[in-house]
Formats: sequence, structure tokens, C-alpha cells
Amino acid sequence: MYEQLKKSISQKVVLSNEEFELCKTFFIPKKIRKKQTLLLEGDVCTYNAFVEKGILRSYSTDEKGNENVMQFAFDGWWITDLSSFLTGGNSTYTIEAIEDSELLLLTTTAREALMDAVPAFERYQRLLLQNAYIALQSRVNGALTATAEEKYLKLTASYPEIISRIPQHMVASYLGLTPETLSRVRKQISLRK
Repeated sequence: MYEQLKKSISQKVVLSNEEFELCKTFFIPKKIRKKQTLLLEGDVCTYNAFVEKGILRSYSTDEKGNENVMQFAFDGWWITDLSSFLTGGNSTYTIEAIEDSELLLLTTTAREALMDAVPAFERYQRLLLQNAYIALQSRVNGALTATAEEKYLKLTASYPEIISRIPQHMVASYLGLTPETLSRVRKQISLRK
């Protein structure tokens, strides 16, 4: 464990071996099984989770019971309800494992202490937040302007593993499509190939 975390950090900042060993002491390793929840909508989010292995998703449920997928998190990604995590307010999302997963959990207190102890980790966190904000803006723009086919093609070009590792109804929800529309889009694409 910690290999993906080391890789993720080293892609953004330089840490000495001693700094990385210190970083490890702030995390809580946790294994969760497929369909197990890490966070329930309405609860307070107490962890920022790093995915060492597996896939998680965050989603909200509307008044009709439909799940609206906000995010997937693969190996080497972070997932949390950031608003709840930072403010202590109630979560808007449920976070659930799509596969058996190995996580490294960071509490708000541990995160603050880690950023004080290893200043480069604070820079790493800032860079992650910057990139997440840019990705969110791109996703919102795409949701407002792209066709169903454009959304699907962009997603599969950016994350090819999504097709083999994520159930199609979840992919449809993430794209803001019905499963039937996604099926039609996929069929149209395959007929052109």
C-alpha cells in the first residue's frame, strides 16, 4: 500500500523519502467491499479518501429515487464531499465502492497537521484543488454545450477503462443521459466503425 499515493504526490511535488514516510503516518488504511458505502448523503464527511486500488463513485439521489453520479475515482484518485469535508456541513453525496477497494483516509485534522508538518503536501493539495476546479468547469461546459455523442466520446477518450470497469447505467448517469440514450449513442458509434 501507499504506492499509488507516492506516485500521485511525485507527479506534482518533490518529497524526500523522510517526508513521504512522515506523510504515511497521517493516513488510515481501509479496505471496503463492492457496494459498501464510505459516506451516506446527509452525514458529515469526515474523510478525504485516496484510492490505492479500486473504484468509488459519489452520487446524489433525487426526489424520484434516481441516482445522479457526480464523480468516479479510480486507482490514484481522491474522492470526498469537499464542501462537507471542509465545512462540517451535511453531505450532498453518497460515496460507494464500485469494486473492492483499498483506501487511504485522511481526516480534516490530520490533513491540516500534515500540511503543517510537510509544506510540500500543502502545495500538492492546492494543485489537486486547482485541477479539480478546472475539470469541473470543463464538465459543466460540456454538459451545457456538448451532444450526447460528444460527451461519451470525450469521456471514453480521456478514461478508456471506464467502459470495462463501470456499469453502463452509472456511465449514463454521469453523462446526464438515460441508459437508453447511451445505448443508442454507443450503437451509432459502433455502426460507423
